[in-house]
Amino acid sequence: MSLTIPIETSARHIHLSQKDFETLFGLDSEMHYTKELSQPGQYACKERLTIVGPKNHLENVIVLGPFRSATQIEISVTDARKLGIPSVIRQSGDIENTPGCILIGPNGQIELEKGVIVAKRHIHMTPLDAVRAHVKDNDIVFVITTSYERSLIFSDVVVRVSPSFRLAMHVDTDEANAFANDENPSGVILKLFDGHTYNLQSWAEELQLGINRSL
Repeated sequence: MSLTIPIETSARHIHLSQKDFETLFGLDSEMHYTKELSQPGQYACKERLTIVGPKNHLENVIVLGPFRSATQIEISVTDARKLGIPSVIRQSGDIENTPGCILIGPNGQIELEKGVIVAKRHIHMTPLDAVRAHVKDNDIVFVITTSYERSLIFSDVVVRVSPSFRLAMHVDTDEANAFANDENPSGVILKLFDGHTYNLQSWAEELQLGINRSL
């Protein structure tokens, strides 16, 4: 039986280092917890910031806790285009050679040289979930979704396994809008062609040529 994976929308948000937080909100300031997020230990804060790019800005962007070792901003491709910065798709924490931006808070502002990413679509799961789904950490898979007249298959989905995770797939707002399912969205893993669309395309082209390889 396939493992059913809840799909959650991860809207634009900001992770801050403590140093950057104090620059933006004041020395010795603290995060103000508002609610727990689906992943254990992660939470939304009362604090909001403005992201400024070369072309435009995004106001009232939520800060998530706890503090990170390095500041990271997660936005959608649409957001990147509005800001006028390249949309670089990365896993969380991989911020080398990514665009920067300006963050404006109530107590100051900072100019980041790097840290703005479009998060690579991913699945959080426990080791037990991974065994049930027959996958391992950093596997790349397809996820088939169910939605009224707008079902789709997500490719290039990275699997992230940790005992501290809770089962959920995270997509950004662009991807969630394409999926168009507001009621308990979910999907199942299809582990074929190394999870990459170009391998799927090659297989489809071979079928057109009458070549039928075993999966």
